[in-house]
Amino acid sequence: MAKRPTALNMADLASRAGVSIATVSRALSGAPGVSSQTRQRIKDLAQDLSYTVSPDAARLARGSNGRIAVVTPDVAHWFYAAMLGGIVTALHGTDLDVLLYEVKDERERRRFFEDLPARRQVDALILVALPISDDERRRLDLMDVTVVMAGGVLGEHPHVRIDDVTAGRQAATQLVRAGHRRIAMLNSSGTWSLEYAAPSARLQGFTQALEAAGLEVHPELIVHRRWGSHGGVEGMSDLLSLPEPPTAVVTFSDEVAFGALRTLRRAGVAVPHTLSVVGIDDHHLADMFDLTTVHQPVAQQGAEAGRLAQQILQQGDVSTPHITLPTHLVARGTSGPPPQ
Repeated sequence: MAKRPTALNMADLASRAGVSIATVSRALSGAPGVSSQTRQRIKDLAQDLSYTVSPDAARLARGSNGRIAVVTPDVAHWFYAAMLGGIVTALHGTDLDVLLYEVKDERERRRFFEDLPARRQVDALILVALPISDDERRRLDLMDVTVVMAGGVLGEHPHVRIDDVTAGRQAATQLVRAGHRRIAMLNSSGTWSLEYAAPSARLQGFTQALEAAGLEVHPELIVHRRWGSHGGVEGMSDLLSLPEPPTAVVTFSDEVAFGALRTLRRAGVAVPHTLSVVGIDDHHLADMFDLTTVHQPVAQQGAEAGRLAQQILQQGDVSTPHITLPTHLVARGTSGPPPQ
């Protein structure tokens, strides 16, 4: 019985090409540091010898694991799914593998960070809009790996985000310019014990817009409810029960706006003729609801975070580690002038 031919390894290919194993690894993975002539010669030789790159051998040769961990509170929700899709798209075609960790509740998040030292098999962590405690931040620093925050800020670590203050100001300014004077904000509290930065930042932008127009910010018109459509249902019910309801409402997010619109529909309140609603995010269903909203580029934030992580791993540094992407208002049918 004929013996099977012995499979070539990277050392064999390096020996036949007259170069180092590291050069072969860089040439076949597309990494910089190899001349175009040498790269092509190695690729041609690998093809002639039917050589297939072993991922583990390539990683060993370059002294890294070749893995990026993405940590997200949710994989099903549109925001996190869009962010994850952007990260995966940006890393597609590279020699980096993506490991996904979902931490839905406090217990799972604590366990993830308690086990963090054992996760040194990754070269980078991308955190997707995840609130982090001071103790968890110290654990991240002890890992000595690249950490990138997508959809938020984490100290001096590289990040990609939007300016939530600007988003809140853009939403409220739309209503001020339409002539509204009694404007409410239906804000949100997160599902974590740790505080999200976005609610306070968007409220700050909302307040700035009203004060710049010389309008009073009425405390009874600032309502905080649990994040999500159910919070929008409850919060809008509270606003409608006031002796003098608002003529316009800015909601923390589009999901909150969807719940608020349901309450208004069931109460027989005409939108926007009696009450206008403006959301923030530009959810993929916002157009179907004809919702005026502030668009934020969610998938692009994920893609930029993925590229940041890749560039830092390949180059050791980047010229712009902190990226803030612009937001803009999308005017649709839920906003208009106040009732006469």
